[in-house]
Amino acid sequence: MSGDAAALWPRVAEGLRRDLGVRTFDHWLKPVRFGDYCAMSGVVTLETVSRFSANWINERFGDRLELAWRQQLPAVRGVTVRGGAGASERAAILASPPLPAFDPPPPAANPALLGFDPRLSFDRFVIARSNILAANAARRMAMVEAPQFNPLYLCSGTGQGKTHLLQAIAQDYAAAHPTADIILMSAEKFMLEFVGAMRGGDMMAFKARLRAADLLLLDDLQFVIGKNSTQEELLHTIDDLMTAGKRLVVTADRPPSMLEGVEARLLSRLSGGLVADIEAPEDDLRERIIRQRLAAMPMVEVPDAVVAYLVKHFTRNIRELEGALNKLLAYAALTGMTIDLALAEDRLAENVRSARPRITIDEIQRAVCAHYRLDKSEMASKRRVRAVARPRQVAMYLAKELTPRSYPEIGRRFGGRDHSTVIHAVRTVEALRVADSELDAEIAAIRRSLNS
Repeated sequence: MSGDAAALWPRVAEGLRRDLGVRTFDHWLKPVRFGDYCAMSGVVTLETVSRFSANWINERFGDRLELAWRQQLPAVRGVTVRGGAGASERAAILASPPLPAFDPPPPAANPALLGFDPRLSFDRFVIARSNILAANAARRMAMVEAPQFNPLYLCSGTGQGKTHLLQAIAQDYAAAHPTADIILMSAEKFMLEFVGAMRGGDMMAFKARLRAADLLLLDDLQFVIGKNSTQEELLHTIDDLMTAGKRLVVTADRPPSMLEGVEARLLSRLSGGLVADIEAPEDDLRERIIRQRLAAMPMVEVPDAVVAYLVKHFTRNIRELEGALNKLLAYAALTGMTIDLALAEDRLAENVRSARPRITIDEIQRAVCAHYRLDKSEMASKRRVRAVARPRQVAMYLAKELTPRSYPEIGRRFGGRDHSTVIHAVRTVEALRVADSELDAEIAAIRRSLNS
């Protein structure tokens, strides 16, 4: 049985090469050799020379290896890669027949690349209207030539690809600049390291490390909002990097102009390059992302109806879409069930509920004011005339029905009203909906406008 499994490894490897890309496959997986297969446990053991490489492969590619093996040998229940063998074992691994040569080997990797995920490359980033500006600007930032815009500021909601582009920039820049010093960190980590350096009396080393970077990438800038001392240090870091001609890429969940609590000078620096939005993924982009994933797994059959189901229900961001697809593929692989629409509807029901767009109190207030032709400021005003008070009560009622906010939280969003006022509004509207069919129809119309 082990011999039969060994014969499958070249086919497994070829599928991984298509899925992961030539550069990633050749650097990490091409040196891997088949070790053993235990029919009793269903575990495949692969071998590589370095313990570091084995740990990296297990962490980054473990799930993908397992899925690839199951496509060839359904009885497989796990895959592990071991490394750091003794001298005789290393010699045996190195002397074992190599995998077929797919492409010329890549040049030696920049050590900076060891901190990045090779799957998050430009080759695997699907481009459409919603993200083309950000994607093209990111590629420019990674080129040998100096970018036209610096810094680059990428903004979008969660799960839309900002971090993917940061990783892709870092990896392409490292390939083009083999000796470059690259730092990628979250803004929260920047803040924590800054505070730690201050408390430990190590500010000089902290400043020197950041200012030595040829490329600095900061993720989730919104987390430094309101941290004045951190903002001041970030401002000085940006000024020094820009003056030295270094490159800076920043991401956040909103444009600079909407970052409340951020110093004006810092906002000015961040807005001085290019601000590129990544919009919510359109239907075409979501479908192409699914098709790209499935093209790398030719042994997996996913009907068009299931693809359409995923595209229809996971509209908010790419991360939820890919998570739903992964859950479906894993369930089918582990149970041996055929993937069809019924299975997707059954296994992804909870994911679909979680993926529904979240409605905010601000959106509710705007929708109510638009329906009753009121200025939004009336939601927080003290006016008690019926033409204002009733719509305000409707908005409070919908806020409680459609959001997870508590009564006190809702009250604060309506001019700092007490929670008892909100409770009264909710109970009043509940009673009126039973007795007043016209009001009930109005509320139904507002809910439809919010859901659309």
